[in-house]
Amino acid sequence: MAAVVSESPSHVLAEFDSLDPLLSALRLDSSRLKCTCLAVSRKWLALGSSGGGLNLIQRDGWKHRLILTHKEGAISRVTCCPHDDDFVAVATSQGIMVVWELNQERRGKPERIYVSSEHKGRKVTAICWDTAVLRVFVGDQMGKVSAIKLNSSKQGKAASAFVMFPVQIITSVDSRLVQLDYLDGRLLISSLTRSYLCDTEREKFWKIGNKERDGEYGACFFPGTRSSGGQQPIIYCARPGSRMWEVNFEGEVLSTHQFNQLLSSPPLPIISTRLDPQYDPTPGPPQSLAFGKLLFFGDHSVVTWTDRGIYVFLPQNVQVLLWSQVKGIQDMCVHKSELFCLHVDGKISHFSLLPVDRCVERLIKRSVWDLAAKVCHLFQNAVISGKARKVLPMEKLEHVKSQLDLVLQADLLKQMEEVLSRVEPMDSACSSRRSSISSHESFNVLDCGIYRVISRRNSQSDEDSGSLHSQTLSEDERLRELSVPLEDEHTESDSTSHASVTMDSDRTEPILPFNISLPFRSTSPRMSLQAVKESVSSFVRKTTEKIGTLHMSPEVRRKQEVKDEELLPEVPVDGLAQQEEEKTEIEPPPLSTPSVEEILLGDLKFATAEAVQKLQDPQVLFHVEEVRKVLKDWVVNLEKALSPEEFTGSCENSLNSSGELDGAQVESTNMEEAERKISVCSRVEEDFVFRVRAPCFIEERLHQDLSQLAIMCLEFNIFPNEAGCEGNPSACRFIRKYLFLLDLKRLKRCVVLNYSDAPSVWDAYIEGLKELAGLGPAALAIEKGDLVSAVQKLKDMEPWDTPLLLAYVSRIYDKFGESAARSLPKFFPSILPVDVEHLCRGNPGHFLAYLDNLIKTKPEPQRLSLLQSLAQPESLKLGWLQLAVSHDAPHSSSTVDDTGNPRPLSHLFTWGYGHLMSLLIKLPSDFVIKEKMLNICRTAGYWQGHIALCLQLDRRLEALTSVVYLDDMSLIDENNDLLPETMDEWKCILHLAKTCGSHPHSVTNGDALTNGHSDWTNCITVEKVALLLAKVIGPDRALPYLEDWGLMENMSERFFQICEVMKVAEKRQR
Repeated sequence: MAAVVSESPSHVLAEFDSLDPLLSALRLDSSRLKCTCLAVSRKWLALGSSGGGLNLIQRDGWKHRLILTHKEGAISRVTCCPHDDDFVAVATSQGIMVVWELNQERRGKPERIYVSSEHKGRKVTAICWDTAVLRVFVGDQMGKVSAIKLNSSKQGKAASAFVMFPVQIITSVDSRLVQLDYLDGRLLISSLTRSYLCDTEREKFWKIGNKERDGEYGACFFPGTRSSGGQQPIIYCARPGSRMWEVNFEGEVLSTHQFNQLLSSPPLPIISTRLDPQYDPTPGPPQSLAFGKLLFFGDHSVVTWTDRGIYVFLPQNVQVLLWSQVKGIQDMCVHKSELFCLHVDGKISHFSLLPVDRCVERLIKRSVWDLAAKVCHLFQNAVISGKARKVLPMEKLEHVKSQLDLVLQADLLKQMEEVLSRVEPMDSACSSRRSSISSHESFNVLDCGIYRVISRRNSQSDEDSGSLHSQTLSEDERLRELSVPLEDEHTESDSTSHASVTMDSDRTEPILPFNISLPFRSTSPRMSLQAVKESVSSFVRKTTEKIGTLHMSPEVRRKQEVKDEELLPEVPVDGLAQQEEEKTEIEPPPLSTPSVEEILLGDLKFATAEAVQKLQDPQVLFHVEEVRKVLKDWVVNLEKALSPEEFTGSCENSLNSSGELDGAQVESTNMEEAERKISVCSRVEEDFVFRVRAPCFIEERLHQDLSQLAIMCLEFNIFPNEAGCEGNPSACRFIRKYLFLLDLKRLKRCVVLNYSDAPSVWDAYIEGLKELAGLGPAALAIEKGDLVSAVQKLKDMEPWDTPLLLAYVSRIYDKFGESAARSLPKFFPSILPVDVEHLCRGNPGHFLAYLDNLIKTKPEPQRLSLLQSLAQPESLKLGWLQLAVSHDAPHSSSTVDDTGNPRPLSHLFTWGYGHLMSLLIKLPSDFVIKEKMLNICRTAGYWQGHIALCLQLDRRLEALTSVVYLDDMSLIDENNDLLPETMDEWKCILHLAKTCGSHPHSVTNGDALTNGHSDWTNCITVEKVALLLAKVIGPDRALPYLEDWGLMENMSERFFQICEVMKVAEKRQR
C-alpha cells in the first residue's frame, strides 16, 4: 500500500503545464541554442538565449510575442520591471547592459532606451529594478554596483532634456555580487562575504552583522503585509548551516533562525502529470545547506534552492512549509505564488504553490482523475479535514471516485474509499480538531530550552484556504510571547551591523561612493518638468535624520552613553539642534513693537522660503550661476539674522520708527553687496569659537530649510578665492559660524570635492569635529594612554559611521605620528585614504605607510580590486605612484646614468614600497595616465615598472632597450613577455648588445658592478643573445641572419660548438 504523508502539510508544489513545447517552438532545446536565463512579470515570461536573443512570451495563453536581438553576446541576466510591464533590462555576456522599452501600449516597435558599458568586460551577476521609478541596479563579479536611471519616450521630449547622471556608481564591495533586492528606498546587496543595506535616498550604508561568510548566500526583503498591521519590512540573510538572519529595516540583526533540524523531514513530492507522486516517510538526517538566492514567495514565505531541491520557509514562524527534490536547478524566478525554474540542461519548469485542497480542485477541473485520487490518498490528512469541505465537498470526491476504472485502477479505487470513509463534515471541523489535538500536534525544543508546540493540522480560518494569514498570525503571536535569542550569533546584531558609511561622491570606494552631487533626486517614474520641480522641492520636506525628543549637547550625550553603556549615537545629518530651547517651551512675551532680532529672523524666514521657491524652478536649478546667485542673496539675510554683531549699524539705520525695515534699502542689496558680505578675508579669526548651537530659538521646519541651504552654499562653492589670502578664509569662517546648521557627512564630502586646494577648509572641518567631540572619555583616554589602548578605545566606540570618529583619529595622529597612521587601516572604511591623506599633509610618507598597510590587510587576490576602488579619481594613481617612488627608494643617480638610460643591474635595488608600486602600475587606466606613469618610473629609475608599462603601451623596443642596458640576461624570458617576437626586435637587441659597451657613459656589457659586487653569469652579450636566437628559431635559420647582420666575426668557438649540438638535437627529435 502506498505511503501516506503522516503530517498534514498545508501546501504542495504542483506542475500543471509543461513548457517543453514552447521551448521547441522557440528552438531553445537544441544543442546549438540554449536558454541561459529567465524572468517573469505579471504579463511576460522572458527567456534569454545563448545566441543573444531575448524571447518575450505572453503568459496569457503562452503566446510568443516578441524576440529582441543583441549583438553584444549571449544573454546572461534578464529582469522585468515590476511596476511597468513595458520595460525589460538585459545583461549580456560581455557585461553590456541594455534596457528596452517595448511600446506595447502604443503598438510601436520595441526600442533600446539605454545601453551601458559600465560593467563591460565583467560578468553581470545580479540585476534588480527600483520598485517605484525607472531605475535599474546592476552588480558584477568584481563587486561593483551601479544604478541606471532611465527616461522613456512616454515622458515626452521635455523630460528627455533633463536626464541627470544616468549611471551612478553605488558601491564596490570586496567580492562577487550574489543577489540584489530593492524595497522602499533601500537596496539590499549580498556578496560572497557579507550583506549590506543601502538607503539610496539618504545616501547611507550599513553592514549587516559582524561575521563574514564565504560562499554564495542570498538575501531578500520580506515586505510588511496587511495582516501584519503595517509592520515595517524585514530582511532575511542566508547564513552557513541552513540558517537565516532576521534583520530589521535599519540593518540590525534581530535573531538567527535554525532550519537544519527542521529539514530532516522527508521531502514532499512534486504533483505533476509527468511523474507519479512518490513519498518516502523515512526522516533523513539534518541538512546543513548553503542557501543561494532568497526570494519572497507567495504571501508569507521565502523560497530558495540548492542542488538537492526547492525549499519554502515561513521564516517569521521558523517553519519549513515544504521542501521537494528537484535536481539541476540553475536559476529561479517567482511571481506571486508561481515559480519558474531554469535547469542546467536548458529546460524550464513551471510550479505553483497551492494548498492541497486547491491542488486537488484544479486537477479535477483538468479532468486528471487518477492524479487527483493519488493526491487525495497521499495527503488524506489535509483532504479529510472539515475546512477542506469549502473547496472539496463530498460530491466532488465522490465524482473523482466515479471516474476511476473499476478494473485497471482497482487499488486507487480502494484508496479513495478509505479517504471518503474518513472525511469530516464541515460543521464538525472544530470539535474534531480539538478531540484529535493530542495525535496531531508535536513539539520541538529550541536552543534556549523552550518547548515550541507545532500544529500538524495547519487548518486555516480564512475563507480563502490558499492564504497563509491564519497560520502566520497564530505563530507570530506565540513567537512574540517566546521571544528569546535562538543562538549566540544573535550577539552579532550590535551596532556595527548598521554602521552607515557615506562616501565621496566622485569616487569608487569599497563601500558607498554616490555620484550624485545635488541633495535631491527625482522620485517620479516619469521624468518631466513637473516631476523635476517636485523632486527639487522634496528636499525641503524630507528630514534626512529623525530629530529625537531631546537633543543633547556633546558633553551631556557622552555622560549618558557612559551611564547607559550604549554606543555612540549617529550625529544628526542636519546639524546639532538646541538643547535649552527644547527643554523648556519658549513663548515670546507679547510686545507691541517687535524687536530688531525678531524682525531680522522674520526676514530670514521670508528669504529662506523665497530661495527654496526659486530653486524649484528648473530654469534656475540647471544653471549653476543662477543657483549661486540665489544662495548669495540668501546668505546676506542669514548673516543679518544670525550674526547681527556684524550688521548692527546697517540694521539699525534700516529700521524706521515703526520697527519695519526700509524697503528701499532692502531692494538695494545686489550681487556686489552680497559678494562683499561673503568676502570677509580680513575678519577671519583663528580663535573664532565654533557655533555648535543656534544663537536663538529656530523652529524645526525653518531649521531644516536653513540646514539644506547652508550646505548648498558650500557645495556650490559660492565663496570666492580672495587675492592675498591663503586657502579660502570665507568658507572657513562660514563653517565656524554655522556649524550647527551643517550636515557633517555632506560637509566632509563637499570639502573633499570642492576645496581640495584649500587645506585651511579641511582644517576648519577637523577643528569643528573636535569642538563637537569635546573632552569626553575617549579624548581623555587618548591623551593619557598609549597608542594600543587609544586605538582599542576607538574600536569600542561603534558604530564607526559617526563623523566624530575622524576627530578622535586626528588626535591620535597628532600625538603618535607615523605609528598611528600605520594603525588606521583598522578603521577602514569609516576612515578613508582621503581622510588620512589630509591628516598626513605635512608628512606624506606617513600616508604612504598607511596606504601600504591598508592594501596588505586584504589577501593577495583582492588587493588589486581594493586599490582600484580607492584610486578614484584617476589622478590619485599618479600622485600615489610619485609619492611611492620618492620615499624609501634608491637615489636616482644609482639607477639612471647621465644619458637617462638604466645603470646595469639597477633593477635589483630594493624599493620600500615596491609592492604598492607594482599594484598601481597594474591598475587599468587610460593611455594618458599610463604614459605619465611611464615618465615617473623612467625619471625615478624604477625600471621594473618602466618595463611593465612599456609592454602595456605596446612599446616593446623601448622595453627591450632598457633590458639590454640593465645587462641582465634573465629578463629576456618568455614568461616576462620580453622574448623578442620579430626578427627586427632580435636585430635591435643584438646591435644594442654590441654597441652599448662603446658608449662613453656606459659600462661594457659583462662588466656590470652594482651594489659592490660583479655578476658575470647573466650579463647580456652578443654571443648569448645569438645563442638564444638559435634556440628559438633553430641554428640553421639563425646563422644566415647573424651573418647578414655582420655579427659572425666576433663569435667564439664555443658558439659554433653549441650550434652543432643544437643541430644534432633537432635531427634526433625529427
